[in-house]
Amino acid sequence: MPSMPPRSHSWMSQRNDSRAPVNPEKLHIWSPRPGARPKLSRSATDGTNGTGHKVSFSGSSKSSDERAPAINGSSRSSSPHTSSSQKQWNENRNWQKINRRSEALWKETIPQSEVPQARPFLIYHDSFLPLLGPSPTLQLLIHDPRAPFFHEAGVFHAPSNTLFVTSNQIPDPSPDAVTTQNKTIVITKVEFFGPTDFQRDKVRCPERNYMANGGTNFRDGLILCAQGSKTEPSGLIYMEAKRPHKTTTLINNYHSRPFNSPNDVVVHSDGSIWFTDPIYGYEQGFRPKPQLPQLVYRFNPLTGDIRVMADGFGRPNGICFSPDEQTVYITDTDYIHGDGSTDGTRAATIYAYSILYDPVTNSPFLATRRVFAYADTGAPDGIKCDVDGNVYAGCGDGINVWNSGGMLIGKILIEGGCANFCFGRDGEMWCFGEHKLWRVKLGDDTKGALLGI
Repeated sequence: MPSMPPRSHSWMSQRNDSRAPVNPEKLHIWSPRPGARPKLSRSATDGTNGTGHKVSFSGSSKSSDERAPAINGSSRSSSPHTSSSQKQWNENRNWQKINRRSEALWKETIPQSEVPQARPFLIYHDSFLPLLGPSPTLQLLIHDPRAPFFHEAGVFHAPSNTLFVTSNQIPDPSPDAVTTQNKTIVITKVEFFGPTDFQRDKVRCPERNYMANGGTNFRDGLILCAQGSKTEPSGLIYMEAKRPHKTTTLINNYHSRPFNSPNDVVVHSDGSIWFTDPIYGYEQGFRPKPQLPQLVYRFNPLTGDIRVMADGFGRPNGICFSPDEQTVYITDTDYIHGDGSTDGTRAATIYAYSILYDPVTNSPFLATRRVFAYADTGAPDGIKCDVDGNVYAGCGDGINVWNSGGMLIGKILIEGGCANFCFGRDGEMWCFGEHKLWRVKLGDDTKGALLGI
């Protein structure tokens, strides 16, 4: 999804279009049984974890009654979300040049997390129930009103139990940010020691990672989409998951023609890298005029081969494969443009393509483009499959879930919507709501197809 202008950090909060949010209590859907309506799960409606035990939202092992020491003599209590990471930053300030304004944001106190919203699971079909498990929960792990640190990417690095997230655009008055219209994007990593026991830190990448957006797992680290700047090229970079997070540029042009602003990326089991390339960077003022259409590419890092796989989009955005890799899903978020304007008559669509192979060269190509689903609220941004082939997408009202046939079977309602998300272990998901990081716990057997854990 595009990184929105600072004045309106997220398209998900814009509710002044004709497609107003639906009140789940009044929602009626078609059913062969007269008068049927979606079921609302009663789990997580009272601040519990479904077993009668109160859920802890603390960012460390301390209880909610324990307070960290105040910062700079302030009488306010410092959140455990930042106390340990602040110490690490001070000890490692010489890793590379850092943005002082962004660092200052992190020095301030982070408010305590709020309680979870009530009745977050909307059931359209009984096939959604096994995915939820016996006690699904929605927990707010972090609420940081100072900046939209939780926007895109969403890469879970299992060996280190670490989640990487990119922010939305943050104002940056430093001279180094002139070529990005005085905006910057921050990469956050959250290292988990337990479901709600974690340490939050900031990743300092070399300067080639301009305006990072989508990401995915790759080898022992991760790939990030670098949207570029007025002077720096856009493309794909590989970043090591461990400090000092060294980076390597994988590709930054299509046969010498610059990409627009790569948005999302996924890796096939054959090692090829597929990514989308809309023009959001140009529309938001930090990329030059486009020299290519808005396309979907396949890049082979072993041979250097770069190919166009699909065109004809309004704004190609999220991308993922089905578990058997016979289908690729691509979202089109033409519903919203880079300036934040929306139009309900434009695409908010998930397209499905069949992946076929040339009988002579065994090279893949796409066929039978078809509409898989259309989001009823906002636009489908980040997209993932689970191991059973169900399709999840971040939309204006949270996570929407369709079965492999394109039938909407359920929603995870998240206040303010959810641009992107990723799976963890055993039914765990993290959902990104700009200023908020949410944790969703589904059934233990609900696993993301990307990692299968």
